[in-house]
Amino acid sequence: MVSGWVILDKPAGIFSRSAGAQVARMFGVKKFGHIGTLDPMASGVLPIALGAATKMIPFAEEFRSNIKEYLFSMQFGFETDTLDITGTEISRTNVVPLKEDVLSVLPQLIGDIDQIPPMYSAIHVNGQRAYDLARQGRKFDKMPFRRVYIEALDLVNINKESWVFRVRCSRGTYVRAIARDIAKLCGTEATVDMIKRTESIGLNIKDAVQLDFLEKVFNNSADFKEILKPIDFVLGDIPVQSLDDEQVVLYRNGGFIKTDRKNGYYRIYNGSDFVGIGVVVDGFLRPKRTI
Repeated sequence: MVSGWVILDKPAGIFSRSAGAQVARMFGVKKFGHIGTLDPMASGVLPIALGAATKMIPFAEEFRSNIKEYLFSMQFGFETDTLDITGTEISRTNVVPLKEDVLSVLPQLIGDIDQIPPMYSAIHVNGQRAYDLARQGRKFDKMPFRRVYIEALDLVNINKESWVFRVRCSRGTYVRAIARDIAKLCGTEATVDMIKRTESIGLNIKDAVQLDFLEKVFNNSADFKEILKPIDFVLGDIPVQSLDDEQVVLYRNGGFIKTDRKNGYYRIYNGSDFVGIGVVVDGFLRPKRTI
């Protein structure tokens, strides 16, 4: 069975799950997953795990960088129910702030902040997804704050009515909410018209492959070898523990192996073969996820 990672540059206009399903189909794999979710209107870096690589998703999320980077653009003067251009306009001020006013408020959104997620989001409210309640037209209590971290927020360009920003932020931060809050601090409203994730878990957009390119490779029966990354590709920050042939048999059968390594997680190898993730507890290496 094919297993590994595809670092996809997801196109705008499709759900993350749908993009993952298309990639899995081309590789002939039924089991797949992805790290992070992009709104349908958003594009950019979406790491997709195929086959046995799905077992590594929790470790990639825990040990890789928590910071994600986005380019996004917004239009001042009106707001939609979704806070992006795909939604229905609900308010209009027609007020466009001065550039110096925008630059002056950006520092207020840097650091640890309390952010109110958009109503159209995957946040649970009374046991249901907020976007499901919003689509049903059902009223619910005000969205709860969530603590997020903004490492950097910069104005990159002004292209006619679209203002382009770059943000580096923690997992769980909503870019649409950042745009809303920039506008609010400037005394107006705004709507996002573009979001592109340029970095996720330390993987950059320049290393991502586009879906239409994958389709061309697939349709021409070309080789996917250079595109498919190995199962352990996303585990670079986890230390290595090597096992000999006798030890790896015991390990694969659930046995504990005595070791003097410190407590914690380890990438397990037998020669050059990746075996899985193990955990050392009180002098014994135990299997955690085995490939």
